Amino acid sequence: MASTLLLALVFVIDLIAFALAVAAEQRRSTATVGNNGKESYCVYDEDIATGLGVGSFLFLLLSQTLIMVTSRCLCCGKAMRPSGSRAWAVVLFITCWLFFFIAEVCLLAGSVRNAYHTKYKNLLNDPPSCATLRKGVFGAGAAFAFLTAVVSELYYVSYSKANDATVNYGKDTGVRMGNL
Repeated sequence: MASTLLLALVFVIDLIAFALAVAAEQRRSTATVGNNGKESYCVYDEDIATGLGVGSFLFLLLSQTLIMVTSRCLCCGKAMRPSGSRAWAVVLFITCWLFFFIAEVCLLAGSVRNAYHTKYKNLLNDPPSCATLRKGVFGAGAAFAFLTAVVSELYYVSYSKANDATVNYGKDTGVRMGNL
């Protein structure tokens, strides 16, 4: 049977990862053009979204690691018994890794891009192009973190059902080879 304690722990960790990703989306760096009379330059506000994005990345990684270590990543350990739960476990395993990869790429790329600040100054009258993160990158990471949370918990429950299933062979299992 699926461990309720593990499911609750993974749910809390995924909830923290989701909340951090949403907070990172809300606190993205913004830039304004500063001018000191003869040159223009970019002025960035605080860079808290990078830390929030990295925190979300690490919490989601911890959650995925807990689920995969507990289920032995589906490929290690004893074979599961044929059943509908096994089929769902395989489908959810693949979907879980796909959503996890997309969420981690969005969170990591968003954190890296948010931390990048344009350093050059412009001596001409044209204002400099201040590089900032596009809106929605951390939001996409949050959405895929949520989907990863749902699918990974469903995967773990299906995996547990497939492992706990008992096979009833009846009394006679076939030809006996004991006398040979």
